[in-house]
Amino acid sequence: MAVAAAGETPPLQANYVFGRAWPDLNEGLSYTDTFRGADAETTASLINFYSENYKSSAPLPGWIHRIRNGQITVDGQVVTDPDMILREGSKLVYHRLAWKEPFAPHLLQVLYEDDDMVALNKPSGLQVLPKGIFQQRTVLAQLQWKEWKMPPSSCSKRKNVQLHPVPVHRLGRGTSGLLLCAKTKLAKVQLASYFAEGAANAEKKRMWLLNP
Repeated sequence: MAVAAAGETPPLQANYVFGRAWPDLNEGLSYTDTFRGADAETTASLINFYSENYKSSAPLPGWIHRIRNGQITVDGQVVTDPDMILREGSKLVYHRLAWKEPFAPHLLQVLYEDDDMVALNKPSGLQVLPKGIFQQRTVLAQLQWKEWKMPPSSCSKRKNVQLHPVPVHRLGRGTSGLLLCAKTKLAKVQLASYFAEGAANAEKKRMWLLNP
């Protein structure tokens, strides 16, 4: 995150664009629960568990359809009987089918890059992290798909290197601007600390302006 000294590796190439076109459908999503019989006697059957605990996701007929469609496993086994009686501690997984996410730009511009961090120009309309209907069309997915030039194996930072850069702060989906991503665990901690310190100082200044 500093200018390279004599003999050190100079900053990597910057001012380039990368990004893979989004697949038509994402990979779906899995939601995991553990059944606790003491929670409520009305959730003793599979259909009662989902229809009572996740009413906002689908009405009773919708959950019956999902179960009969083989989208729910109990302790690793697909169950298609809505009236199956659950056992204490059973692991339930609902597998949401793949869906087409709304339009989102996929190209990202790298403004700066070194062995510790990457600075991106995030376009408006692209979500940073998975949330809601955007589970794949995110900055994080593009960071995961790209092959990054990481510190060489001889570098002392290598043991702290992550599989891919990760965002250290967020920008709203509709917001464009500078997004910093850490390549190493140490950089992630340090950058997050800088942002936390900056936010705390900004709050102090705001309070001072309100109560001089």
